[in-house]
Amino acid sequence: MYAIIQTGGKQYKVKKGEKVTVDKLIGELGAEINFDQVLLIADDNNTNVGSPTVAGASVKAIISKQFRGEKIIVFKKKRRHNYRRKNGHRQYFTEIEIQDIKTA
Repeated sequence: MYAIIQTGGKQYKVKKGEKVTVDKLIGELGAEINFDQVLLIADDNNTNVGSPTVAGASVKAIISKQFRGEKIIVFKKKRRHNYRRKNGHRQYFTEIEIQDIKTA
């Protein structure tokens, strides 16, 4: 059984027991999070597609890690105008472990 959830403006395919890296979520390590925006739930023989979400469905997860990603260098340049800008960015991420997928 798997589900497609929406968090942080992105969609993720999740399965029970799987670890997924998502954009930063507020919470301590070991905190429980419920995702109510479930777009699809599917198992071996049937699929439940929401419009836009599946009514009554939720996914329960636990925060397993808070971390920052690799540094990304942003470099802008306009040739022949002596314009150069260099900037770095490190995104915050949260690793969650899926505990349960509840249907309606």
